[in-house]
Amino acid sequence: DPARPGVVLLPGAAGPLGETPGEDGEPEPGSIPVLLAATLATSLPGLLAEAVGDPAVVVAGVCGGSLIPAMAGLLEGRHATTHHLGLDLLDATGVHAVRARVVDDGDLVTGAGVTSGLDLALYLLEREAGPRVAHAVEELFAYERRGTVWRPAGPVPAGF
Repeated sequence: DPARPGVVLLPGAAGPLGETPGEDGEPEPGSIPVLLAATLATSLPGLLAEAVGDPAVVVAGVCGGSLIPAMAGLLEGRHATTHHLGLDLLDATGVHAVRARVVDDGDLVTGAGVTSGLDLALYLLEREAGPRVAHAVEELFAYERRGTVWRPAGPVPAGF
């Protein structure tokens, strides 16, 4: 329900990367680019547009899931990340692609590859329930978050 405050999480897709087009020059059926593009012909883009338009809803995506709202034209001018093989596509949609494990752009929070999904989930838990709860879950999972969460705040480092 995109009108309900909370978090909408878009997972990635599983399948071949589709780096080698078939004989007809088209991506191979069942490849990740084909699966992600197929979502654009469903009701998902409309539901995501409602969610993205509501500041009480946090839209989160990990890996290829970050590409779906971008390909639907919903993230232009925003900061986001995805799997490193999809950063060019993210950039081509008008998104400011960031090479980071987790990017927090307010009501849009994205994670890079599959394993950064753990970092994304723990970060969202910290945002929603607080650092003590997030730390307790880290201990339960015997997993420690990696990296710094990138935010579009503070001074730009020299030379960038």
